[in-house]
Amino acid sequence: MARSERLMLSWLNRSAFGLLAMVGGLWVATAILFHVVGTAQAGALLALFAGLVLAWLGHRRGALLGWAALGVGAIAVALWYQTYQPSADRDWAPDVARGVGADRDGEMVTLRNIRDFEWTSVDTATERWITQTYDLGQLQSVDMITSIWGNPNIAHLLVSFGFKDAPNVVFSVEIRRELGEVYSTFGGFFRQFELVLIAATERDIVQLRTTQREEQVSLYPTDLTPAQLRDFFLAYVALAQNLEAEPRFYNTLTANCTTVVFGLARAVNPDLPLDPRVVLSGGLPEYVDALGLLPGDMPIDERRTKALITPRAQTARPQDDFSAVIRAQSDAQ
Repeated sequence: MARSERLMLSWLNRSAFGLLAMVGGLWVATAILFHVVGTAQAGALLALFAGLVLAWLGHRRGALLGWAALGVGAIAVALWYQTYQPSADRDWAPDVARGVGADRDGEMVTLRNIRDFEWTSVDTATERWITQTYDLGQLQSVDMITSIWGNPNIAHLLVSFGFKDAPNVVFSVEIRRELGEVYSTFGGFFRQFELVLIAATERDIVQLRTTQREEQVSLYPTDLTPAQLRDFFLAYVALAQNLEAEPRFYNTLTANCTTVVFGLARAVNPDLPLDPRVVLSGGLPEYVDALGLLPGDMPIDERRTKALITPRAQTARPQDDFSAVIRAQSDAQ
């Protein structure tokens, strides 16, 4: 092998080692910051730094020695990280204290722990959890509800199912915060939160976002066949049963309010194409419209204008039928 080729291979080896050590070190340091506290955190960060230095020195003495040291360190980190497992038994914040439970008997589905809070502020509510039985034969609609609170490219997704003989039930995939815990985008990458499926009444979960939080909430009726409606609802039922049996971690990128729902939708339609707007969820209306799943034919800007329900929801009085109020304009058009 020519000397120039040996030099090039040596440079590539050092570069790859340095890049992997740097990226891996930053990832481990961030994980430590989220999971280790107090003096133990300082000790863990010091041990990480010492390990990286030793691996680098080993690599300078011999490439195989350095790579072996880095590999041993990676195995040790993986074993430590696996000690953090999702749990259903923590001191949860009240609004996510109960994930929905589901039981099916033929055409009848019973949902337990449907949240029906009466919110008096962003953080306080009169708590109420109810049980409701639904007849699959009475399922007649599903609406996509998006809620934007800041960045217009990011929206929270809720899905509301309508029945002829029962009030709408809304499903929302959320982080399961512990009492006093606040959401962190970066923490969502590092097993800081569990995943929870909330089922709620529209007066609870939609009004919280429109009236108490004053978010930009929009409602889009969808155009699905009866078979698709049924399969989509049962996909949520299956998710509820799975989470009840085995808790899962939330992940900011791979297991959030839209990617989980996308997985459920793919269970109904395996040919559903993946799209960046599944992650950049503020673009979900355009994505769903492009799939032909929104009724009628109109420009997306007009759809967005008609879909906005926050102003109507804020006029709803306690004695009003909240679900009818937020759909009044759409029904009239």
